[in-house]
Amino acid sequence: MNMTGEQYAATKYNEYKVQETATLMDFLMKELHGISRNRLKDILRGHGISVDRKLVTQYNFQLSPGMVVRVSKHRRKTELDNKWIKILYEDKDIIVIEKSEGILSMATTGGQFCVKTILDEYFQKRHFKCHAHVVHRLDRETSGLMVYAKTIEAAQILESDWKRYVFDRRYIAIVEGHMEREGGTVESWLKDNKEYITYSSPIDNGGKFAVTHYHTLEARDDMSLIELRLETGRKNQIRVHMSDLGHPIVGDVKYGGGNGPLHRLCLHAFRLYLYHPVTGERMEFETPYPTAFTALFK
Repeated sequence: MNMTGEQYAATKYNEYKVQETATLMDFLMKELHGISRNRLKDILRGHGISVDRKLVTQYNFQLSPGMVVRVSKHRRKTELDNKWIKILYEDKDIIVIEKSEGILSMATTGGQFCVKTILDEYFQKRHFKCHAHVVHRLDRETSGLMVYAKTIEAAQILESDWKRYVFDRRYIAIVEGHMEREGGTVESWLKDNKEYITYSSPIDNGGKFAVTHYHTLEARDDMSLIELRLETGRKNQIRVHMSDLGHPIVGDVKYGGGNGPLHRLCLHAFRLYLYHPVTGERMEFETPYPTAFTALFK
């Protein structure tokens, strides 16, 4: 039996018509009874949801009455199967990924294996005439969300006015000791010495001014789980500022922390909110707190 395009589509999607204003997440949580938020985010990341036949990956996408939401019956797998990175969003200008700990954001010497290498190979295999342009970094042992530009134009826009376009970056971390305060702000000037160790000074030492806000989520006698918001994005900022407080990050041997129970630097970038450098669209990306982090506080 021959099927029309609409009949064929109906075999691949479940379709829902929007009756009232809502976010995509709230709408689908109501329509797909019993589905978990994490499962919905997986479907979004897997390019399995469209609105009015346009692919949508943002869980807070605003829906209006009359829109039609389609949910794929078959979860699409990402075209990149790699243990080091997971692609969360991609268009012609930018790509947003989640990085595992243990890999550099970009090479510091020729031929080093890094996230940029993986992305460039991925673009080449898909016959995309582009490269990954580094616009910010995460330390090798830090995991979490990153954005790379795919065009020189997008890279220049982000680099020239980073603070305007990237308006909320947050981290989750485990620090040593019981945090005395519920929250606070650390301010200092940061500067590297000849050995590339970053030092902090309460007065201007010729370095760069850095501001970190923190909030304590859970605390034990020997360690605390904290959320951090960056007002500035300096090299090693969080690691040095937590050391300044006398609560270095667990696993941060370089700045005063011990190895810890997880045998890694316990720092993860879980939130990345930005305006698209070309379209100006507000984009919000989040990953769950690492279960290995939260499990230590149950």
